[in-house]
Amino acid sequence: MAKRQNPADEAQTPGPETPEQTTARLQGKGAPTPTRREQEAARKRPLVPTDRKEAAKAARAHQAEAREKARVGMAAGDERYLTQRDRGPQRRFVRDYVDARFSIGEFLIPVMLVVIVLSFLPYAFMQVWGLVALWAFFFIAVVDGIVLGLLVTRKVGDKFGKTKVERGLKWYAAMRAFQLRVMRLPKPQVKRGQYPA
Repeated sequence: MAKRQNPADEAQTPGPETPEQTTARLQGKGAPTPTRREQEAARKRPLVPTDRKEAAKAARAHQAEAREKARVGMAAGDERYLTQRDRGPQRRFVRDYVDARFSIGEFLIPVMLVVIVLSFLPYAFMQVWGLVALWAFFFIAVVDGIVLGLLVTRKVGDKFGKTKVERGLKWYAAMRAFQLRVMRLPKPQVKRGQYPA
């Protein structure tokens, strides 16, 4: 006696696929999976390029482009290209404060050049007065740097919190103040008198 199938089982049994169903099923893939050997062959590149001079020239051009991008980024004050010494919001605040201020120390190099020129003159009194003026200028610049360091520390404490003031900000501010404005890196982002808020 033949056993009758349950009508629910008949509904679940798949029938032959229509061409539309076959197309819909293959549409997601469209191609057979490449073998491992084919995938590795597609990724293979020679360890040594065939034209070494051209490869070296391309590498130099790439390095020069990366260096130029880093130089421009550092000059503009972009955090990604700054050295560890210049990174962070407190260092940016100090740079902006120093650049907005007129500092005596930034004229130390020109004064030293004048004293060197005076030392070549045959007049002894000019040489002596040149050295005295240089030492007096240096002393005033150091005092100005100390005052600047104290000011900057107080301003950073007011802005970021007194307990969160980074170490070395006084020295950082003084060293920036002793550089000529045009030689500072990162380049000044504010004008004179435009103090940061």
